[in-house]
Amino acid sequence: MLAGIIFIWLVTAIGLWIANMIVPGIHIKSTSTLFKAALVLGLINAFIRPLLWLLTLPLTVLSFGLFALVVNAFTLWISAAMVRDFEVDSFASAILAAIVMALLGLAGFILMQWLMMGDIHWYYFEQSSHHGNGIFI
Repeated sequence: MLAGIIFIWLVTAIGLWIANMIVPGIHIKSTSTLFKAALVLGLINAFIRPLLWLLTLPLTVLSFGLFALVVNAFTLWISAAMVRDFEVDSFASAILAAIVMALLGLAGFILMQWLMMGDIHWYYFEQSSHHGNGIFI
């Protein structure tokens, strides 16, 4: 599990670095800033983004999922506001960076499945009729 978290953090850092190289409005001044921004973005994605997705679910459904890019761009913008030496010039730059990072995240997820030869263990909570609290599988 820890290896998966570190892998996702590194993929996020690589995504930010590539977005920094491709998107003109994204500026990251140092490698330490890159890793700090990836950490902050990961924490925002873990705790704030699910709430934003829930609140914007009707718009996301009406736009066939494209509004999720706006939510991702907003999380990038929040991250830039929280990390010194990480700057996003405009919301358009944030949207472009969100597109780049979404494509890289998809590629990273596919790569992770390929490297683990399809043996990713997903844990879920299943209700059982003989266990009142449920069981973990």
